[in-house]
Amino acid sequence: MSKRDFYDVLGVTKGASSDEIKKAYRRKAKELHPDRNAGNPDAESQFKEANEAYEVLKDAEKKAAYDRFGHAAFEGGMGGGRGGRPGQGFGGGDFSSAFSDVFDDLFGDFMGGQRGGGGRRPARGADLRYNLRVTMEDAYSGLQKTINVPTAVACSACDGNGSEGGSEPTTCPTCSGMGKVRAQQGFFTVERTCPTCSGLGQIIKNPCKVCGGQGRVEKDRALNVNIPAGVETGTRIRLAGEGEAGMRGGPPGDLYIFVEVQAHDLFERDGTNLYCRVPVSMAKAALGGAIEVPTIDGGRGRVQIPSGSQSGRQMRLRGKGMPALRGGGTGDMFIELAVETPVNLTSRQKELLREFEELGEDNNPESNSFFSSVKSFWDGMKG
Repeated sequence: MSKRDFYDVLGVTKGASSDEIKKAYRRKAKELHPDRNAGNPDAESQFKEANEAYEVLKDAEKKAAYDRFGHAAFEGGMGGGRGGRPGQGFGGGDFSSAFSDVFDDLFGDFMGGQRGGGGRRPARGADLRYNLRVTMEDAYSGLQKTINVPTAVACSACDGNGSEGGSEPTTCPTCSGMGKVRAQQGFFTVERTCPTCSGLGQIIKNPCKVCGGQGRVEKDRALNVNIPAGVETGTRIRLAGEGEAGMRGGPPGDLYIFVEVQAHDLFERDGTNLYCRVPVSMAKAALGGAIEVPTIDGGRGRVQIPSGSQSGRQMRLRGKGMPALRGGGTGDMFIELAVETPVNLTSRQKELLREFEELGEDNNPESNSFFSSVKSFWDGMKG
């Protein structure tokens, strides 16, 4: 069966421009693609016929040879034209090269392709993580801090494009700048990373001597970071665009700062509330009175201790805790009393304590009727 005229296959005249040929092929590809013609057994062969026609007519040298010799230009030993192999016709064609012109129009919304064949954008740089330790006082007040971040930055010698002497990268001839190549396997289209440009869509003919064609170099960057008041361990701060630079002019990633608040010698934190244990003398706990305690803001708070206070008793100072990171407000500070037993007493102090004990029999637990009953019971059991 003789081949149809390539111009007839695409529905254009012999004098059609390259744009007219391309538009005609797109219409035919959309109309005949096997995925859209599951019930038409002839769709696949007709689609390949249109692909073969476009593969020849889109190339100026192949088109000129076809206009002069017809199908015989690509049969037998008459060469393959540019991009072909001697002795091979273009019946099979370079499917991915031709079909890539319309693939994105057909399936761009489903496979993330760029419509219109605009090429592949440079890949975005990687996100970075930086662990930052702060004191609880810094977490209370917030602070500005300068950090040094080792990262990849755009190469200043080539302005990030990877080419030496201001020259521009060229579009990869294998994938036409898409970074991927596609091949037809039956009714399925297989897509893989372009082996020529490694998925970048461009090739560097004259690589920059500083960055080796990468478009970026390793460097420590000093960044000013604003740590807001109220941060807690695990708080994450995002600095957009401060991550690793993308290759060959690609956009940078982001920098994520993970905050760790160091443990405090005096205060323990639970959300916005603070807890501290304050030692008081036995006399102060018994008689009551005011004491001063340190606060996280560097000041001092005054607390009134009721007489007869025992170890473990808690009192609250309102508004002396940590600020809330979001939503405003400040927590409270809870004070737990730790009554201290005096040590290293002098003879006079011991004498006074004995006198105090003798005078305080009425307050002694052993005078309590319940305790006395229990003591009598145990004494009887021993007898």
